[in-house]
Order: sequence, then C-alpha cells, then structure tokens
Amino acid sequence: MARAQETFGKKEREKKRLKKREEKAKKKEQRKASDQDSMFVYVDENGHLVDTPPDPSKKIKVDAESIVLGIPKKEESDEEIDPVRKGRVEFFNDSKGYGFIKDTDTQEKFFVHINGCLEEIKENNMVQFELEKGMKGMNAVRVKKV
Repeated sequence: MARAQETFGKKEREKKRLKKREEKAKKKEQRKASDQDSMFVYVDENGHLVDTPPDPSKKIKVDAESIVLGIPKKEESDEEIDPVRKGRVEFFNDSKGYGFIKDTDTQEKFFVHINGCLEEIKENNMVQFELEKGMKGMNAVRVKKV
C-alpha cells in the first residue's frame, strides 16, 4: 500500500489553518480578559444605562404594595349623576339621516343618527339628549325637542 503523499502545498495550507486557529483563540482570550470590567451595566437614578455602579445614597426604596397593576377603577363623576344634556342641532341631513348636536354647557359637538332620535329634529332646534360611546367617539342618543 502506498502512503499518502505530503506535498509542499498541503503542508503550507495546514500551517495556515493552524495559525488562523491559534490567532482566533488568542483574540478570544483577549476579549474575555478586557470585557470582564465592561460586562456589567447599571441603571442610574434617571433610568439611563451606565458603566459605573450607582451611588447608594441616592437609592430610593419602593413599597411593592403601592404599585398598581392594571387599569385603575373609574371614579364616579357628575356626568353619570345627570346623564341628560341640552344642546342645539348644528347640522342635520334628512336625506342621509345624521347630524351634529352642540352641547350648550361644554360647547362640544356630538354625532347623532336618526335611529337615536325619539322625535323628528331639524337644524337650530333645542334638544335634550344622552351620550353613549360609539365606534368613533361619543354619540347623542334618545334625542328629543325641548
């Protein structure tokens, strides 16, 4: 049986491969040694990431029970006590069946649809109405003339 021939080119490629492997290992060791100090990241009192540890005198103690998770409960307001509002019809299109009512107290405009009217209304009529949450905001419902 013949022995595999070791040519000059094969020997040179093997030397280059071993040299690259050794250089890679050296670079890895250097990175490990230099990154030991910068591996830690701290958060300062303003919430920014820094390399230096924070000052212990500026540490704030937070009571875990004071943290509220979720949506806070809605408090009772005056609007829920008296839901009936008064306003004036700013615009109403009979053919399309919708319009807008301007509240006399808050000067806000609310959308009104003909299905939400108890009586027939026209522009500049004074009306009473209630508010209901719609898809795009608050809608006037149960509208009747005053």
